[in-house]
Amino acid sequence: MLDVDFQDPPTLSPMKPVSFDELYVYSATIGPAGDEQIANMKPNHDYLAVEASTRGNPRNTTSPGSESPALAPSASPANVPSQAPPPTDNRNIVRRKLTGYVGFANLPNQWHRKSVRKGFNFNVMVVGESGLGKSTLVNTLFNTSLYPPKERKGPSLDIIPKTVTIQSISADIEEAGVRLRLTVVDTPGFGDFVNNDESWRPIVDNIEQRFDSYLDAENKVNRMNIVDNRIHACVFFIQPTGHSLKPLDIEVMRRLHTKVNLIPVIAKADTLTDEEIAAFKSRILADIKHHGIQIFEGPRYELDDEETIAENNEIMSKVPFAVVGANNEITSADGRKIRGRAYPWGIIEVDNEEHCDFVKLRQMLIRTHMEELKEHTNNQLYENYRTDKLLAMGVSQDPSVFKEVNPAVKQEEERALHEQKLAKMEAEMKMVFQQKVAEKESKLKQSEEELYARHKEMKEQLDRQRLELEDKKQRVESGRPLEKEGKRKGFSLR
Repeated sequence: MLDVDFQDPPTLSPMKPVSFDELYVYSATIGPAGDEQIANMKPNHDYLAVEASTRGNPRNTTSPGSESPALAPSASPANVPSQAPPPTDNRNIVRRKLTGYVGFANLPNQWHRKSVRKGFNFNVMVVGESGLGKSTLVNTLFNTSLYPPKERKGPSLDIIPKTVTIQSISADIEEAGVRLRLTVVDTPGFGDFVNNDESWRPIVDNIEQRFDSYLDAENKVNRMNIVDNRIHACVFFIQPTGHSLKPLDIEVMRRLHTKVNLIPVIAKADTLTDEEIAAFKSRILADIKHHGIQIFEGPRYELDDEETIAENNEIMSKVPFAVVGANNEITSADGRKIRGRAYPWGIIEVDNEEHCDFVKLRQMLIRTHMEELKEHTNNQLYENYRTDKLLAMGVSQDPSVFKEVNPAVKQEEERALHEQKLAKMEAEMKMVFQQKVAEKESKLKQSEEELYARHKEMKEQLDRQRLELEDKKQRVESGRPLEKEGKRKGFSLR
């Protein structure tokens, strides 16, 4: 039998038959060079024995004084091919093929059941000027009435806010038994003012506050139920001017691309022709490249098949996506119910790739790259922010495992962390206080307007009564009869 020593390569006795199992163990022991040499070997048992002994162990396995007559010609330089240099890796790797079903091939099914039972969450932010169809596009993407129809308001005396506000709306939607917790963060007021300096600040602050909230949850002792409220994707709406990006768009994208996955879209693409859209896309990409702005690109894996690679390339070739949103169904010329918009010159279909890029946007955002968006947010964007945050607090990562704890340094780190938490709590309290003050001012303003309207009505009524009394007085003084206002009973001075 073959004696396998896992410290030294195996040594085979001369003139002894070698089985395929022994060759397999020998190949796994001496590495890839041995595999090539075994493939080139001739079916000579003596040669195999000498080759194994000379490569693995120089010890002589024959007894003293005993010499095989077939050993000499087999070991001569004329018969032995040139030997490869010994392998540098001395690890003993023994590979075994499974003879039956073990069960770990079912791990993807286990993960699928767990994910379906737990559900998914996705947080998306929409940034763009008012009137670009952000709410309509979100409703069209997820095929639900997440945003109710907006009512047309007439002119009012309300004070228009001078800052960008952040509004968040969440909904639980289900498709084919899969639950999705969708959160859409809107930014009303962006780009709607004469002076838009620092208009990106509330957006960046909101993204960083979500990162800080997740970081605090990770630092707690109990991390069982951590809610991921980080922004996974930011759909940036570009006004369909047909020229190039505005300075405000460039500045906002420069501030956001290191903190969130940017997905630029051209809003209301039905206002441009195909030639104008193509030229507009090329100018937008040129501006993005010139200013070093990073937009989200789908990752490419080595195991992807040609169909997946072609699909990803086709999706990325449509960036920035020229989209059109529509919630209502209309009837086409052939009697089909479609989502789109009807114009005097024709109908534009939302789900038709020849009319707009809405289908490609939905594929990248939901069908194919939703998990990649979440993974890139967690592994790249959040980790970079977390590292910078801890370094700014004076917490450096120590590569050593065993470290002597310095009480002074530890106390300083805890003090810095405590001050950071106090500053965050103070900022949150100020924000809540400002919101309450704004609500109170709004209520007072409404009450003031109601009192003003009531005062105006009473004043008008008094003016009418005064005019009537003056008219009656003039009639009495001039001797003209007063108008009969009905039968009145006479009165006596008695």
